[in-house]
Parts: sequence; C-alpha cells; structure tokens
Amino acid sequence: MKTMTTLACTVAMTAGAAFADGHAQNWDMPMAYSATNFHSEQGVMFAERVKEYTNGAINITVHPGGSLFGGGDIKRAVQTGQVPIGERFMSAHANEAPLLGWDNLPFLATTYADNSKLWEAARDTVNAQLADLNLVALYTCPWPGQGFYFNKKVNSSADTQGIKFRSYNSATATFAEELGMIPVQVEAAELSQALATGVASAFISSGSTGYDRKVWEHLSHYYKVNAWLPRNYVIVNSQSWDALDDATRAGMQKAADETGAACAAKSEELADFYFAELAKNGMTVEDAGPDFLTELKAIGEKMTAEWLETAGADGQAIIDAYNN
Repeated sequence: MKTMTTLACTVAMTAGAAFADGHAQNWDMPMAYSATNFHSEQGVMFAERVKEYTNGAINITVHPGGSLFGGGDIKRAVQTGQVPIGERFMSAHANEAPLLGWDNLPFLATTYADNSKLWEAARDTVNAQLADLNLVALYTCPWPGQGFYFNKKVNSSADTQGIKFRSYNSATATFAEELGMIPVQVEAAELSQALATGVASAFISSGSTGYDRKVWEHLSHYYKVNAWLPRNYVIVNSQSWDALDDATRAGMQKAADETGAACAAKSEELADFYFAELAKNGMTVEDAGPDFLTELKAIGEKMTAEWLETAGADGQAIIDAYNN
C-alpha cells in the first residue's frame, strides 16, 4: 500500500487550495540534461503546452542540467513531494524496481519503430509499478541508440581491460564488468569533468551525449552498436496529480501526449546528425567490429536472462507481448 508522506500531503493540500482560490499553480520541473539537449528543449515546449491547455492553471518552470536537483535526486524529489514534477532516465531506477529496466535489454528493440512497440507492450505494467512508487508518468521519450565511446581503437574485450567506464545504471555497469572494465557512476552533468580528470575514459551512450558534452576533446572513437534506445520519462507526484481537477489533468495529458510524440520524432531526426558532428570534430565513428559485436551480443543475452530473473512474470509478459 502506498504511504503518503507528510511533504506529499502538503503538496496535495496546497494544490487544492490553489484551485479553490482561483490562483494558478507554479510548478518547478527539474531535468538532468543540459538546456540545449533535445529532451530539455522538449521539456520547455511541454511547459508551454501545459500553460496553454490548462488555461494558465499550471505554470511550469523548467530547471535543466541538474541545476535544481542532481539527476540522481530527481525521482525522489518528485516521489516525496519536494517538487511536483520532474524528468529522469527511467532505467536509472532499475536497482530499486527491476521492471524499470525494460528499455535496457540489449539488442531486443534496436529501431525507433521497435522501441515504440516495446513501450506499448510495457506501458501498463510500468505505469502500475510507478503507481506503487507514488508516481504518475505523463510521457516518455527515447534516446538514439547506444554505442561505445573510447579513447583508442577497440576490436574486442582484449582492448578494454581495466578501463574506467562511466556507467549510468545497472545495465551499463554490467556491460563494463563483463568487458573487464571498471564501472564508475557519473551523471551526465558531470561527464565532461569526469573525462577531463580521468575519473572515466570510456562510456556507452547515444551520439547526443557525446555532442552535448563535446567529448571529442577527450575521446577519439565512437562505435555504433545500437544496443538499446533507453527512455527518459516525465513524472508527477501522485498526490499533486490527484489534486488537479479533471479539466486540468486532461490539459496536461494532452500536452504530454503531443510532447512525447514530438520528442520521439526529434530524437530520430537527430540520430545521424550527432554521428556527423562527432566525425566533423575529429572522432572516428564506425560500426563495431564483428568480434566486439559478437561479445556484446553474448553479454546482452546474459543480461536479458538476469533481468527476467529479477523482473519475474511481469518482465516476461512484456517480452512476450512485444514478440507477439
């Protein structure tokens, strides 16, 4: 059973009071990625749509780049009512709730169309899990496919032993360990500093992260792997959501549906652009070699089996629904 924290109660009562006296609510929305990242730009567009579709009842101020709460703190801030809304990388919470790693199953859904199909298969089960965490998901948006960044040529795991590898969730940490690397938890906002200081010298991510952080200043190679297309999600505190009247909730959901679709389209539009920019700035951008890819796919099969052990019947149901 969900427990409403004192702070969440206060948020809910404040929301109700705001509507009772006819005043608009001002919501702060922390986001983990830079203001110029497409997720953050779409978050601003979402805020504009919310203001329009709720007739000014909800005014959202977006705080990108971990400026209000660090990426690792955003979910809890929303969950406990410190802020009513925020955006976070969904699979970052797979340690707490394994089901939320549904989008990090290597080589299961490697195109935007397949990723959308996988989300449709997972949506109801994921939303039920989020409800247990005192959260409501308004929209999700995929990143481009994930590939590997290194500061040297890599042909196989023989070339990756002992490398400090920036991880952002349990799946990326597992990949690092299986390849003989040392995983180091680093948020996106701290990535440039981590590369500059040697805290990390490799990572897996989309072309977007490399472009945003100008990683060509520190790294030389990007290997296209397209292992998975992970998703960010915009979440609302359950009490804050329940305190809204029906018309306001409908307006926010309309804004969310439009933004989710626009964000996915923008992600797909930018995928090749990022590769071109990495190459233009001096990086070697190429497909992973056959030996490396064979190793990665074997690791992926093992990771999927391990995820199914922790996610249980709900996880299997997602994969079955996707395959069918």
